[in-house]
Amino acid sequence: MSRSRPDPNTLTPVPAGAFREACSHFATGVAVATVCASDGSPHGLTISSFVSVSLEPPLILICVDAASSVHTTFCASPVFAINVLSEEQRQLSIDFAAVPEGRFERVAWHSEETGAPVIAEVLAWFECRVVNRIEAGDHSILIGEVVGTGSRSGRPLLHFDRNYRELGN
Repeated sequence: MSRSRPDPNTLTPVPAGAFREACSHFATGVAVATVCASDGSPHGLTISSFVSVSLEPPLILICVDAASSVHTTFCASPVFAINVLSEEQRQLSIDFAAVPEGRFERVAWHSEETGAPVIAEVLAWFECRVVNRIEAGDHSILIGEVVGTGSRSGRPLLHFDRNYRELGN
């Protein structure tokens, strides 16, 4: 016996707490998105929503919380970089998530093709040219075309169930 489909307009979203709990059970790598302001100063934040979108052309997307102190800087910039963190960079993830200003103090970085900050010793980095910005709920989605990249071997920093995790052997 088949069930009739509900009218999608009558469906209601789940409560924020239930959504957050379910999302915490999706294991993810940890990355820092970076950008330079118009004055050249570096800015960044820890992100968990970094996704490969397309191979041809090479596109990725990130989501930046509208309440973030760097939201306006990210939305104003034509470029950004993604820095995939290694297990040894756990404190960097914490600092870029919690420290309101001065996130780049004591952080070694350089710039490549776009001028966006590339953090030293990351597992991989992606430099992107912004091709689209979409406002979605309480975040802005930035879609970037990858114009530069690099990687090295190592073990990734992982996040699952609200904690940092390590790969098993």
